[in-house]
Amino acid sequence: MIEANGLQAELNDGVLTLTLARPERKNPLTFEIYAALRDGFTALRNERSVRVVLLRGAGENFCSGGDVREIIGPLVAMTPQERLKFTEMTGAVVAAMRACPQPILAAIDGVCAGAGAILAMASDLRLGTARARVAFLFVRVGLSGADMGACALLPRIVGLGRASDLLYTGRDLSGEEALAWGFFNRLCAPESLDEEARGLARELASGPTRAHAVTKAMLDVAPTMALADEIAKEARGQAELMASGDFRRAYEAFIAKQTPHFEGD
Repeated sequence: MIEANGLQAELNDGVLTLTLARPERKNPLTFEIYAALRDGFTALRNERSVRVVLLRGAGENFCSGGDVREIIGPLVAMTPQERLKFTEMTGAVVAAMRACPQPILAAIDGVCAGAGAILAMASDLRLGTARARVAFLFVRVGLSGADMGACALLPRIVGLGRASDLLYTGRDLSGEEALAWGFFNRLCAPESLDEEARGLARELASGPTRAHAVTKAMLDVAPTMALADEIAKEARGQAELMASGDFRRAYEAFIAKQTPHFEGD
C-alpha cells in the first residue's frame, strides 16, 4: 500500500484512492511522499488487486507542489550530488506512474502547482473544477520548465505552443482554459468532483484491465514510433487480447444479451 505522512491510501473494489492529506498547507509534497509515490507506483506493476488509481487532494486543493520548508529550503544547502539524487527521484515518480499498467485518474480542485501540476500531467485522465488553478511555476523560483518529464509529456497533452506558454511563464491555467486546451477531460462542480471522479474510477475498474494496460502502454510509446511500426504493434497486442478471458466473456454476454463481467485475465 502507498502511504506516508501526508499521504493516505484506501483500496475499494479495485480502486486505489491516494489522498494528499495536508489540507492546512494545500497538500504539499515532501521527500517522504515522493519516495512513497515512486516505490508505490513501481510496485503496482505486479498488483492485480488494483485496477485503477484515483489521485486527489484533501480539502479544497489538489497539491501546492514541493513543501517550501521541508524541500525547497534543504535543497539550497545540499551538495550537487544530493540535489541530483533528488531530481532523479522526482523524475522516477513520473516514470513509475507512466509504467504502471493501471489507469490513473486525477481529481483536481483549487491549487495544482509545481510538482502537483506534474502529478496531474502524469495521470491518464484529469477531472477538474472551474476554480482550479494549474501552474507549472518552476520558472518563478529560478528553475527551468524541464522538470519531471514536463517537456516530454505536456506538449503531448496541450500542444507545443501551449506547453511553451505554461513552462516559460509559469502562469496559472484556469479551469475553463484547462478544459479548452485538453488538459482537463471534464469540468465538475467543486461539490460533485469527488463523486464524479469516484464514479469514473469505478467505471474504469469494471472494465477489461489487461486491455486498459495495453491502451496505456501504446499511448505512451506511439509518439516515438513510426506509424507503420505502431500499427503493427497494435495489431500484435490486439490479437493477444482476442485470446483473453475477458474477450470471450464479452462475446458470451453479447449472445446472452447480458452485461459482461470483466476479470482482467
